[in-house]
Amino acid sequence: MDEKTENQRTATENGGSEKPESRKDKNQPAFDWVTARSACTLPQVFKDLRLRVEQDVKTRNSLRLKNAAYEFAVAESENGFKAVLKSDALNIGVTFTLAEHAIQVRDNTGTAMFDITLNFTEQGECRLMVNGEAREMWQVQRMALEDLMFKAL
Repeated sequence: MDEKTENQRTATENGGSEKPESRKDKNQPAFDWVTARSACTLPQVFKDLRLRVEQDVKTRNSLRLKNAAYEFAVAESENGFKAVLKSDALNIGVTFTLAEHAIQVRDNTGTAMFDITLNFTEQGECRLMVNGEAREMWQVQRMALEDLMFKAL
């Protein structure tokens, strides 16, 4: 397979958008780093995180027993939102707050669980950073919600 055919195959496999390091043929469209970078902002990631947490809560509620005496919900909180576990005996949650330089994740007492920062890489990827390590969105969701959804009961 020649180089041009290989580049076209790679672009097709990547949904038509190549990362900067894979662009070898000048006939290929340039990587749109401006659009990619504009999506890598704390407000945008915070919005996406909230949608995903809402879906996690919906999924977790669907897995409860029909007569379960508890439920999960997402509620507004100061400068953010909160995933909560409600029952007759408990009302605890995890709070997500959009701060100037990070998304802060706090437990029910307000104690820091972790902060999320962003890194736009040389490969054109938006990476979520927690404690200096790159994380996928689902990993961040699990870190924040696993104890609330599976161990607090």
